[in-house]
Amino acid sequence: MAVTPSNERMIAGVAAASVALGVAQLVGIPFGARADARAAIGAVVIDLTPGPVKEWAISTLGFVDKPFLAVVLLVVIAAIAAIAGTLETQHRPLGSVVIAAACLLGGLAVLSRPGATALDTIPTVAGAACGVATLRLLTPRFRPGPGAPEGGAGHDQPDAGRRRVVMFGLLGFGVVSGALGALITRRAHSVAADRNGFTLPRPRISAPPIPAAVQPKGVALPSFITASADFYRVDTALSVPQLSHGDWRLRIHGMVDRDVTYSFDDLAGFDVVETVITLTCVSNPVGGKLISTGIWTGYRVADLLAAAGVHPDADMLLSTSIDGFTAGTPVETLTDGRDALVAIGLNGQPLPIEHGYPARLVVPGLYGYVSATKWVVDMELTRFDKARAYWTRQGWAPRGPVKTESRIDVPKAGQTVPTGPVVFGGVAWAQNRGVRAVQVRIDDGVWQPAQLGAHYSNQTWRLWSFSWQAKSPGRHTITVRAVDNTGAVQTPARVGSFPDGATGWHTVDFSVAQT
Repeated sequence: MAVTPSNERMIAGVAAASVALGVAQLVGIPFGARADARAAIGAVVIDLTPGPVKEWAISTLGFVDKPFLAVVLLVVIAAIAAIAGTLETQHRPLGSVVIAAACLLGGLAVLSRPGATALDTIPTVAGAACGVATLRLLTPRFRPGPGAPEGGAGHDQPDAGRRRVVMFGLLGFGVVSGALGALITRRAHSVAADRNGFTLPRPRISAPPIPAAVQPKGVALPSFITASADFYRVDTALSVPQLSHGDWRLRIHGMVDRDVTYSFDDLAGFDVVETVITLTCVSNPVGGKLISTGIWTGYRVADLLAAAGVHPDADMLLSTSIDGFTAGTPVETLTDGRDALVAIGLNGQPLPIEHGYPARLVVPGLYGYVSATKWVVDMELTRFDKARAYWTRQGWAPRGPVKTESRIDVPKAGQTVPTGPVVFGGVAWAQNRGVRAVQVRIDDGVWQPAQLGAHYSNQTWRLWSFSWQAKSPGRHTITVRAVDNTGAVQTPARVGSFPDGATGWHTVDFSVAQT
């Protein structure tokens, strides 16, 4: 397909944007991720997106929500750059104005991030300057010759082949330099070596051993303890914060008798606790996978708060991440003996970086949006009637107790099972209350009790299995519901995740094979 002058203008704009991004990445290497305008714009987009839209993105896209946003941003930048290229002429540098405006927006986005300074805008300005210079360099190459219409190919046009070599060469330079700059920045500022060199302290209070009977036999269910690599991740960090354990500090202030700031050395004066806790995301739909169980190592939040002296009228702890995310946690859930932790380890190893290394909050019985602050550096004791956290400002409920729910893992939707004896199964959870029973119904039949894996604690999920004699070929439906230790039966009312967690019975359609 022939490349028209109009198309070449668009490609020139994209090449200019590519150079701008590439140079910004290279110049930004000494500054780190905080100076990345593209990541900062993405973070602003996340912040400004309405809560229900975010919930839809999390439940629909799952673990690829952040890569998806990154790709969308690149596509939008390319589209704007193509328009800028068509607007640019020798005498009317309108495309350059578009690039300068994008630079301004990028700089403002960088400055909006916690801890950013004016110096952090230097990579953005340098990249924009190179982008404008590139667009100006390429624009004369589209100048029409005498008597030719604007945008046409005049007799003094450079050779088309050489013109395209320059254009695509600059485009390639931008792509390569951007990728190289991002890679070097990630490696230069990564705390992976710090994490690998950090030795997790030995727990003074260890978690009770996990009996083999927690895992039902004869059915392929998730492992009772989720491998760290498989642990679900939902947060607002487009770029994972890099904070070493030596630089980490935790400040506790607000409605307390005394402000306290802890380093890792200071934490050595407190008991190290190991406990098994199931975490659940409020965006988890009925039957969803945004739930995992881990062995957590850390320090009781209650012990840290006691040293600061919490005022009796303080009812909320507003925790803040190094990247500015906030969560509002009811104080009572931190002090009622449920082992809420400032966690530093997961499954016997230091926290994975993407899960909050070097320290994060883990509070059993609450959805993560009000409790699971990663990379936590600040805790302010306040009140729910005085402060709102990140998600509650967007309409989510201020308190987020986990609801009683259950899920079917076997059979899968649409699966065909053989006639004869089969074993189905899944998981159920009601953190801080525990699961007493799980009941299963086939089609419109009566509810029947499922076999439960051994009870471990009220803070963890419970795995279940159900033996069934498959006799009737054709389509069938299996439904599950849980009963928690208060006697409450899981509600059949089907509601979405917004504003305080999804409810409803999980059903799966399957088929029994013809004999």
